[in-house]
Amino acid sequence: MKVLLFMCGEGLGHTSRCLALGKEFLTARHEVYFGAYGYSKKLVEKTGYQAYEIPPEIRLAGESGIFDVKKSIKETFKSISISGFRKLLRLIEDLKPDIVLSDGYYTGILAAQTKKIPVYFIGHQFNMVEFFQNQDFLVTVAGKLVKSFYNYIFRSVDGIIVPDFPLPYSVNRKNFNFNKSINNTIFFSGPLIRCKYSEVESKIFQCPNVLSTIGAFGYRATIFRSILEAAKLDHTIHYTFISGPEINPKQFSKISENVEFTGFTENPFPYYKGSDLVITAGGHGTILESLSFGLPVLSFPDEKHIEQENNATVIEEEGYGKRMSYLAEPETILACIRGILEKEEYHKKTRRLRELAEELNGPATVRRFLEEKVKERFNEKRKKNRKWKN
Repeated sequence: MKVLLFMCGEGLGHTSRCLALGKEFLTARHEVYFGAYGYSKKLVEKTGYQAYEIPPEIRLAGESGIFDVKKSIKETFKSISISGFRKLLRLIEDLKPDIVLSDGYYTGILAAQTKKIPVYFIGHQFNMVEFFQNQDFLVTVAGKLVKSFYNYIFRSVDGIIVPDFPLPYSVNRKNFNFNKSINNTIFFSGPLIRCKYSEVESKIFQCPNVLSTIGAFGYRATIFRSILEAAKLDHTIHYTFISGPEINPKQFSKISENVEFTGFTENPFPYYKGSDLVITAGGHGTILESLSFGLPVLSFPDEKHIEQENNATVIEEEGYGKRMSYLAEPETILACIRGILEKEEYHKKTRRLRELAEELNGPATVRRFLEEKVKERFNEKRKKNRKWKN
């Protein structure tokens, strides 16, 4: 089976999921091709795979921790081009995949459909109209157009893979707004994590370790500084910062001795396994990775980024951690860290999710699901050919 994986380049969670699937398909002796752009392409290549350059699509923009819908719309429209779509068509023609998986990358879905290739959407956000509510007239109109577009996508794809725990455990459950007519096309795979907990060798820390993964966007540097200040208040807690590609550690002065910067790493999983708590934004990918490794989460969602705020709210409601604010002072951050580290109930709940992630084995589940779909399609074609010959 030849599989082509397209991925959205905004937020590396899309890329991490596709790498998990790619690894699974390759292990099962299938052919795998990656289509990516920007930091996503670099991460694919750092992991050791070849990636085909595809046109950028959605662009997210913001300032000081606040997601800017209007600016994001402008940046997204700047990146869309007819020549880019033609490039995707040529790529599909050259590779001739049996199936296309598109993780948050809508242009890839349209290109696959044009070439009549079975295509499956991988996604965790199905209520995007919320981004456009309570905005000015033009943004509201744009929201209606976006809603019509993604509803078409959800109806037209061969299936929708939700890379999350099944209900009622789903972290993204507040981001559902499905039409009932597509319910039978939705498949909860379980988390798509590149490494199983049982397969990872732990990074060893001499004291409790807090892992911070915030940093994919420069405007999140605000919370970086607050966490750094919190670290200075209690040297019995160690902090590891996996800084994103837009964060330069040299911009922060007087770093405490209990703080370690790893830089941008393609393999964060030893740090996950050795840590006791994760501080992250509200992105679905990192939250799922954290919970799949049994770690409570302090989630700092970007303000006005409805999807992230919904994810963080579920974390708080289910007792998997706390929803935080960019306005939180270092003293408050430290109090929340201590509260989670000292309360066993948080760890008990997240350990159960770690066990569930192992049981579900999301990448293998998706592989078996798609192998069956391709087999069914092949058998249908063979039957039609026999009827035609007769």
